Amino acid sequence: MNVEMTRVCENDLDMIMEWRMRPYITKYMNTDPVLTSEGQRKWFDRIKDSDTQIHWVIRFDGVPIGLINVVEIDRVNSRCSWGYYIAETKYRSLKLAMFLEWSLYDYVFDVLKLNKLCNETWTENAQVVKLHVMCGSKNDGVMRQHIFKDGAYHDLSIGSILAEEWRTKRKGLTYERYEFE
Repeated sequence: MNVEMTRVCENDLDMIMEWRMRPYITKYMNTDPVLTSEGQRKWFDRIKDSDTQIHWVIRFDGVPIGLINVVEIDRVNSRCSWGYYIAETKYRSLKLAMFLEWSLYDYVFDVLKLNKLCNETWTENAQVVKLHVMCGSKNDGVMRQHIFKDGAYHDLSIGSILAEEWRTKRKGLTYERYEFE
């Protein structure tokens, strides 16, 4: 399989907008936005040259299938956070998810040269919490009733992996490394 990440460009905005409003995408996200083309352009203008966030479209054999990003890039404290989703469900697999996560670790620690990569996942999304741990992330704790959405409070699982932990784990892995533009 040929998987690559290309930087979000203006031509991607309508597609991303449609993906982001799909109920199965927003289910475990902190917000359910009602996006507009004008709003997407304003978002793109904020992110395109940002020093604190990078967004890519995930492409599988050239077909756009989802979005992955690093956000809250903090050079002083040498950390950032990340997230992703596969919008085109027929492409979802454990192998793809793990290789994406490990390839992002490579990017954050080898290219950005940061020390810590953080993640936040709804505790209700137990499969993804488990995936992060399988990939090497440590559970740092739970933020109780942290998000109010759909008339209820939701807990967030907080996790992270350090550069040193990734270097150690990577030695024992064989995986297809996906390129980030």
